[in-house]
Amino acid sequence: MILTITVNPSIDRTVELAEPLEPGAVQRATASRVEAGGKGVNVARVVASAGNDALAVLPARQTDALLRLLDDVSLPYRCIDIHQDVRSNITIVDPDGTTTKINAAGAELDTATDTALTDLIDQLAPDAHWIALCGSLPPGLPDDWYARIAERLAARGANVAVDTSGAPLKAVARPGIGLLKPNADELAELVGGSGPEIESLAATGDFTSASIAAQTLAARTGGAVLTTLGAAGALLTIGPRTWSATTPPITPRSTVGAGDASLAGYLLADLDGETPPERLRRAVAYGSAAAALPGTQPPSPTHLDLTNVHVTELPLSTTV
Repeated sequence: MILTITVNPSIDRTVELAEPLEPGAVQRATASRVEAGGKGVNVARVVASAGNDALAVLPARQTDALLRLLDDVSLPYRCIDIHQDVRSNITIVDPDGTTTKINAAGAELDTATDTALTDLIDQLAPDAHWIALCGSLPPGLPDDWYARIAERLAARGANVAVDTSGAPLKAVARPGIGLLKPNADELAELVGGSGPEIESLAATGDFTSASIAAQTLAARTGGAVLTTLGAAGALLTIGPRTWSATTPPITPRSTVGAGDASLAGYLLADLDGETPPERLRRAVAYGSAAAALPGTQPPSPTHLDLTNVHVTELPLSTTV
């Protein structure tokens, strides 16, 4: 079973436009979707779509529309009751797949909710093969909340994966994390450099900067680092070894949730006992499949193009 923790869930509203977004103009949508969201929820939906056991943990009011959306897609979840509605996020998608996302801060969580979430995670963790801590932290939780939870779980031998950004990512990037999933910008935040430069070089087939940065981070945490690089693909770094993978050809519909699908693909491959290169192949195939679907619709195994994901082991870096 894969257990996902989403402390800042959302209702995701996606609007597709026939023409590029024009600030200040009035434009009509060609399509729209409303889905349960939040990074951990997205991961759990992909895992469940593959026919595997997933359980999403989140805070939400018992009457919140988010829970009805989760029921609609039959996603198993455990909920800590709060007294505010969860946030609504808005995504605007141009015809070429360019995505503009507006995220609200989220409902403020108090100390009692913090304690209830921690107790529930402790209760469920023994049955989980992986525990994925995903997304931003809402108001009320300290920046080191993920670090505190991860340290607690790692001390009990749990496999912990983390996908977050900003101060919470900096706090958690230390020994004991089984898997970190940064994108190029987040990787640069942690070890220095320029995220756009790392990604643009990777798009030309030059993964050197990304590889050196990922190996620096892997040396710091002692765990695996799955670095997503947008349309350029992804890297998997385990110890001194790094593999790169390029994406299959797709027509992008929405990049929202693509990184979450990549993480889910990696975890699913690990459940199946796959080698590191095959875990990376599955991660990239899932991320690409998600980008080809509208909204945050989770890809299933039938959407995958594994054949056209090309995985290569990169030379060992001598600079780390």
